[in-house]
Amino acid sequence: MHLTTDTPSTGRPSDPLHHIRRTSRLMVWACWAFILLLPVTLAVYWAVAGDGVLAGHANLPASAIGALLQPWQRLAGAVVMGLPLAFLLTGLWQAKRCFEQFAEGRVFTRQATDLLRRFAGWVAAAALAAIVASAATSVLLTLHNPPGMRHLALGIGSNHLFTFFFAGVVWLMAAVIGQGQALAEENERFV
Repeated sequence: MHLTTDTPSTGRPSDPLHHIRRTSRLMVWACWAFILLLPVTLAVYWAVAGDGVLAGHANLPASAIGALLQPWQRLAGAVVMGLPLAFLLTGLWQAKRCFEQFAEGRVFTRQATDLLRRFAGWVAAAALAAIVASAATSVLLTLHNPPGMRHLALGIGSNHLFTFFFAGVVWLMAAVIGQGQALAEENERFV
């Protein structure tokens, strides 16, 4: 256990990482919540959502689905759409591990930097997989339509672009932190 005392002049904890440690512990719990709840939410959603709503996730108009979706189509759609979710959850696992490092006071370490980079990479992979999964799902959902009425819909939305941008920002921040860490280590060797 790491003890801190309040400094008399500011009333703040003397441990400068106190806030980072506390917030990081909360973020570890938040990551666990998402890791556990998102797969369940996806499964329930695909089991109960209306056909038209599911069509929208495949970049299709509701009218594109000619017949009621079969249970196997819902299951296959959930599995296909689960792939980007699996990538995102892997990224969240990396973020959780990074927050665990921060919670222990290990902030500017090579491991934390590597975990941030992995998080960014998995988030970017999830965005790319979401584009492909959506197209594959459009085929699955219209498979029972008569020939000529089946669809392959490809869509790239602002959510995908923002996710790529976010992943790039985190990747770059991790690279900058890593460079700063390398410079600090080099300076330590000279002193």
